[in-house]
Amino acid sequence: MAAVCLGALALAACSDEPAIEPSQRGTGEGAIALAEFPDRPYWGDTHLHTDNSIDAFGFGVRLGPEAALRFARGETVTATTGSDAQLARPLDFLVISDHSDGLGATRRLFDAPRWYVKWVMGDETVLRWYDMMHESPEQSQRAVGELITRAATGLVPEALADPDEQRKASEEIWAAHIDMLDRYNEPGTFTALAGYEWTAMPDGNNLHRVVMFRDGRERTGQILPYPGLNTTVEGLWDHMANYMETTGGQVLAIPHNSNLSNGLMFETTLADGSAMTVEYAERRARMEPVVEVTQIKGDSETHPLISPNDEMAGFGVAGWELGNLPLNARSEPEMLPGSYARSALLRGLSLEAQLGVNPYAFGMIGSTDSHTALATGDEDNFYGKHTGNEPAVTQRAVDSQSLGTRVGRFGWNYLAGGYAAAWARGNTRAEIFDAFARREVYATTGPRMTVRVFGGFDFDAGDWDGDWVRAGYQRGVPMGGELTDQGTAPRFMISALKDPDGANLDRVQVVKGWIDASGQTAERVYDVVWSDAESRVMRGGRIPAVGDTVNREDASYTNTIGAAQLQTTWTDPDYVAGENAFYYVRVLEIPTPRWTLFDAVRFGIELSSEARDDAVAQERAYTSPIWLKTTQ
Repeated sequence: MAAVCLGALALAACSDEPAIEPSQRGTGEGAIALAEFPDRPYWGDTHLHTDNSIDAFGFGVRLGPEAALRFARGETVTATTGSDAQLARPLDFLVISDHSDGLGATRRLFDAPRWYVKWVMGDETVLRWYDMMHESPEQSQRAVGELITRAATGLVPEALADPDEQRKASEEIWAAHIDMLDRYNEPGTFTALAGYEWTAMPDGNNLHRVVMFRDGRERTGQILPYPGLNTTVEGLWDHMANYMETTGGQVLAIPHNSNLSNGLMFETTLADGSAMTVEYAERRARMEPVVEVTQIKGDSETHPLISPNDEMAGFGVAGWELGNLPLNARSEPEMLPGSYARSALLRGLSLEAQLGVNPYAFGMIGSTDSHTALATGDEDNFYGKHTGNEPAVTQRAVDSQSLGTRVGRFGWNYLAGGYAAAWARGNTRAEIFDAFARREVYATTGPRMTVRVFGGFDFDAGDWDGDWVRAGYQRGVPMGGELTDQGTAPRFMISALKDPDGANLDRVQVVKGWIDASGQTAERVYDVVWSDAESRVMRGGRIPAVGDTVNREDASYTNTIGAAQLQTTWTDPDYVAGENAFYYVRVLEIPTPRWTLFDAVRFGIELSSEARDDAVAQERAYTSPIWLKTTQ
């Protein structure tokens, strides 16, 4: 089998037999035969919480990491609220990302004797929280809501903030956790990756990152998760760099849920308002190669107010106008570009023009952010954000989800999604991690459609008749790659296959962003291929809607519209030589029922008018971009 060397952004393998070093023990390298090229997308969740997370346990979850791993592998587990839970299809990989701050703290508080809390800890607020946690699930949620609010403002009671006790507990929990991951990691079948969530939230603004490791316990056992409270992202990067230097391991960070950052996730300056530096831009691009653009708490691709000409821009934004985690600060329009991925990609082009480095050259994934220990991204099998929102709560689709005095997270606003897809040569830690590192990944809002895109300059329709994947890697770059401007318009081979157990496809779009000679950025969405093209003729730049087969009475739909597969070779019609640009693909399904409609039918409930209006949606996928760059 001929080996092909394609560079770091495409494919790293340059030999038939990989050289296995003792230091690679635990990654899965050499454990299974690998394909010549990435041959399929592997599906996973990089953002899942168990009872080791301070908020998840307080909200009621009683499932730990082992149950989370068993569930992701396809086994049946008993959910906290008592029902049997199982995925219709197992996942290929999982990152359990429990919060580094207070790792296991609420579980330890709950399990402590009351006399110890009262007389030894000696804090009236902590005792009140302890009693509330034991009184009822609702009171427990209120207690943890107060705790999170206090944590966001740096006012955690000293009784819960003893650094020596925290470190001891973290050491014990982390050691047990990474041992368990190695036991459940099975190269070729299921990949269990080590990780945690760094949870900085200045003034309640979400700057969280999921930290994800390539390595096994021989390396991850040499460090502890880095705390988020009273630290900075630069401190996190220092911690990551130190891990790589001292252990020889590899690690990356994934910014997530940027729609609740009040514009701070993708700033054009440093945190103190000073000009962004080349060093910062280089470190961010290196440490954070992908971002999470869709999850339970809404969709962060774009927003109608910043993409007014995008008729599909409104997915997953309703109800999240309260733009931070405590939901006590409404995002102003000028904050939105710093909270959404598309505008961040545009900002990256502008900063690159100034600095020579693009800090926001990231790929895109989805994940759940479930706090139930159950990685469920399917509309008909959604277990909610937390245990107070599990299916056993029959009114969850209409009830307001109240945490303490904070009301505003309405049940129907939660999304049942998403998932991360990684193009890899096999299912190992090394292969999955490396796909993330080179950005050959994509996001979906839950469905498992297969999406592939290659960018180049000489692709044509005839490539589809041969080994088009080989042609894509040999004469171009995959999603996440970079093209150097050659003075001619770039061409893209784009293929989308429906989820084999899901809905047909409506259309495939290319989203382009660019910066012109004057330094102005712009964006445009192109419909490049769509179903029933003979009858759905584009007029005035718009394609007629695909239709709607959803039966609101029984939450069903039919695949009598749409297409099972869409593919095309597309050339940028608006190419201008010398303009830096990015291109990513968005794939839309036909309309299907949301979990709220399934609940309405299952429980015989009447949805609110807002929930009824949002009970049917077009699920979607977002690929990582391909960048077109001029030579410097």
